[in-house]
Amino acid sequence: MNQASHKACCTPNRGLIDRPDCAEQKTPTSSDGRPDLDTAVIPGGNAILGTRFPLIPNDGEESRKAPVLRQFKMTTTTITNAEYAAFVQSTGYVTDAERYGWSFVFWAQLPDSTSETQAVAGTEWWRKVEGANWRHVAGPGSEAGWQPDHPVVHVSWNDAKAFASWVGGRLPTEAEWEHAARGGLGDIPYPWGTREPDDETFQPCNIWQGRFPQDNLALDGHLTTAPAKSFEPNGFGLYNMVGNVWEWAAEPYKIPSLKRAVRQKLASMKGFKLLKGGSFLCHRTYCWRYRIAARSGASPDTSLAHQGFRVVFDQ
Repeated sequence: MNQASHKACCTPNRGLIDRPDCAEQKTPTSSDGRPDLDTAVIPGGNAILGTRFPLIPNDGEESRKAPVLRQFKMTTTTITNAEYAAFVQSTGYVTDAERYGWSFVFWAQLPDSTSETQAVAGTEWWRKVEGANWRHVAGPGSEAGWQPDHPVVHVSWNDAKAFASWVGGRLPTEAEWEHAARGGLGDIPYPWGTREPDDETFQPCNIWQGRFPQDNLALDGHLTTAPAKSFEPNGFGLYNMVGNVWEWAAEPYKIPSLKRAVRQKLASMKGFKLLKGGSFLCHRTYCWRYRIAARSGASPDTSLAHQGFRVVFDQ
């Protein structure tokens, strides 16, 4: 596989618009209302971190030293709207998007009733939408789009960590996430193997088909998110490990490199947290990051219409 030309990821950050000071909320606890999460046992062993076949320069996709992992459990899907609703109902938790009063929404998702919105410079398809949050995924007037079995979105790293702590788990490390995504198949680009999704006959995951960001052909059946449990699971029984929504990982976004360009990039991303898996907005011609080794990052208070998470449990 040849290296792709480097393009910025399609994930803006809250700091690009405005960012009032706010302290991280304490994680609420409760003895009631915890959802019964479906999990899969992920066997331990020698993990693979990164790949021998990196595609995007300066993203840190190259093979790196990986730890020996102990067996753990991972939710078979990203956390759903219904599961997050149980958390909020039980604890009264308020997400970062709700506290700020806005979040990022992809332009094509906006209801016709949406008033003028502010675009993000350089990625104008992202709009700052007042009132957008996990309950109102495209802002006011989008209530009908809330579906209990779809991934919860507009959740920041802070929000994801709070939920994970509430259910007695945590966010996965990058090594755990990649190990789980590979499903026992080794250094492969996708959870199903090596075959590349296309705009014609093979759509094994929820990504963009067509000309980004103007025309989504939706050949995979979904213009935005798909149900969290959809498409074929990988060898460990995990659904949508690539595509659908980006997934928060536990660690900061770091790249082990001495390159000047990489150091400059990391300086502009100080404090950012790691994201894995790509989303329904990824396409090979722009954001070819729906691959297991691909990476992105965002500030821990950033929330978007294509970011979610799953939870791991130690055994």
